[in-house]
Amino acid sequence: MALLTTVDSKFFHAEIPYKPMGKYAHFLTVRVTESYPLFQTDGELNKARVRAGIKAENQAPISRLTMFKRKQSTPERLVGRELLRNYGLMTADECEYNVKFAMDNPDCIIYGFAIGDSGSEKSKVVVDTAFSITAFDESHENFTLNAPFENGTMASKGEAGSKPGEVTSRINQQDHIKPQVFFPSIVTLKDPTEAGFLYVFNNILRTRHYGAQTTRTGRVRNELIGVIFADGEITSNLRWTQAIYDQLQAEDKLNSRDPLNEDDVVAAAATAIASLMNEEFIVHTDFVGDRFTSLLNEIKALTGNEEGIKRMLQQADAEAKAYNKKHIKQKPEGEKAKAGKKS
Repeated sequence: MALLTTVDSKFFHAEIPYKPMGKYAHFLTVRVTESYPLFQTDGELNKARVRAGIKAENQAPISRLTMFKRKQSTPERLVGRELLRNYGLMTADECEYNVKFAMDNPDCIIYGFAIGDSGSEKSKVVVDTAFSITAFDESHENFTLNAPFENGTMASKGEAGSKPGEVTSRINQQDHIKPQVFFPSIVTLKDPTEAGFLYVFNNILRTRHYGAQTTRTGRVRNELIGVIFADGEITSNLRWTQAIYDQLQAEDKLNSRDPLNEDDVVAAAATAIASLMNEEFIVHTDFVGDRFTSLLNEIKALTGNEEGIKRMLQQADAEAKAYNKKHIKQKPEGEKAKAGKKS
């Protein structure tokens, strides 16, 4: 039974195929920081030196913050796993992320798994490194973290503390990404079924925290501007980001003293992707603008109520279990318990 009316069923498979079949769904996402998240490796924010834009006048290199692919896909699949547990389609005992995988639920089949000699499934979700539109120097801030005493006072290096005779020092200094920094990111789902498409779409919409996970930071919102169905992969995150930079620069919307205006970024992202898709040599159908609004409203109506979200998850789960039974080698009951840790 079809779940969507705004998208032609020809873009979806009736069941999850075992081999690549050349159908792609590309989610056009602009990730917007809404607090002070950390995308870091070895204590430093991730960054890369790349060309600012595509046009000749914007070819000077700049340093950009980067959001590596695992820092994007892992939080999204964890949100999906949480929903599966909430609606009784998976338990923590049978499937625990990065410990043991049940191999027969939507998370395992769509996002992939690896269990040593017991088997593996390649992810059907492709996510690449995302780059900030603005330069590194404009997009981060250094904070000094202090240690408060119980009476509410704090002491910095070389200062007497609240306790008599003691001297404390700063706990740490840490670079944080500023609020309203934008990371254009294309999430690609290969060979989607309708339920698989909705499962990934819903995970992107619901995920709110990325990067180093703490109780006080990491807030990021995903602003989807469209979906492109195609028979191949489309442009990279970096090229899309550079094209957005060109568009904002041409409109004189870049100002290093102020954060970018979100409406300007969304409009530039839509214009840039339309221009880039005109350069592609693939067959594609674009849901951007009003056409995407209709699709987004239908998906929100479906996943925004308990009956709708359960229907979607149950269908995705049934497809995953059918795929597991048909294509994943089944082990005898005695050996299943040994299929524990991820390689």
